[in-house]
Amino acid sequence: MFGLTPFNDSVIRSRNKEQSLSDFVDDFFGDDFFPVRNLRRDTFKVDVRDDEDKFIIEADMPGVKKEEIQIDYHEGLMSISINHEETKEEKEKTYVHRERRRCSMSRNLNLGDLDFENVDASLKDGILHIIAPKAKVVEHKKRIEIK
Repeated sequence: MFGLTPFNDSVIRSRNKEQSLSDFVDDFFGDDFFPVRNLRRDTFKVDVRDDEDKFIIEADMPGVKKEEIQIDYHEGLMSISINHEETKEEKEKTYVHRERRRCSMSRNLNLGDLDFENVDASLKDGILHIIAPKAKVVEHKKRIEIK
């Protein structure tokens, strides 16, 4: 079948017995007050549904353009990655304020054998929809009669 391993930062914290003060403050106030790097939000959410003959994959990608998304498949592993760049520019009188932000994320899904020629992907309303048909398994089993 396939396997997904959810990210859990408790694995990282279990390695360090003592929690640092900055980790404690980040956990207490959440993401809104301190814009620091946090592994829990450095990826996009992915849902994978296993139908009989296909996988249906939905990934949240708000603000991402389809040109910034790359989907690769190799030996049973589907890789979904994005390279997103934001530029914000404000002009007031003689003041110009410009910010740039680059974001790169990737998720790997072990889906097994797919009919990769017929995989369909679309992006609508910030959600990437992928329909990945499973490969037809050809049974090469035959009983050999002993003479």
